[in-house]
Amino acid sequence: MEFVKLESDRLLIRTFKIGDEQAILELNSNSLVQKYTGDTLLTTKKQAEDVLHNIILKDYEIYGYGRFAVIYKPDQKLIGFTGIKYLPEANGESDLGYRFLPEYWGKGIATESSKMALDFGFNGLQLKKILGFTELKNKASTRVLEKVGFKINKIDFYPGEENDLSLSVREQENTNKLSKKKVNWLVLKKEDYER
Repeated sequence: MEFVKLESDRLLIRTFKIGDEQAILELNSNSLVQKYTGDTLLTTKKQAEDVLHNIILKDYEIYGYGRFAVIYKPDQKLIGFTGIKYLPEANGESDLGYRFLPEYWGKGIATESSKMALDFGFNGLQLKKILGFTELKNKASTRVLEKVGFKINKIDFYPGEENDLSLSVREQENTNKLSKKKVNWLVLKKEDYER
């Protein structure tokens, strides 16, 4: 994959690279960040290296795109990610995702970086439609997607997952797993984005 660099006055969005492992660990070991993701909390730099090599860089290699690092220019710090990710489990559709350190929440960064990622997805990648998924209780993330033009299409299980009837609703809600729960499916079509 070619190096991607998107820029605004306060954000630099770029492809992840070797050397970003510590920032990946800081982000993905934070329980507030991971609350609605369904991902396991990272605890070691080795796990962060695995995420970088076996997920992020592998997506670039296989699909030609994926999540991008977001650097907050005033602090010169990698504070999270944004970007379009190919989802084979969603019949080859792509989704917009983002995640940021809590001290950068409430500053419009998710909205700003999402607009930049969508522009890349629709104009750079020539996608016709982009999905978004949010846990039902994650109102803030749902609001971000709606601000940038997404509409809730349905409430259903995350692509490729089925409800585990062996867990009660309370047990499902008490796990840090997005899986096996119904989520908001949001959709943004290119023609709606361009309006």
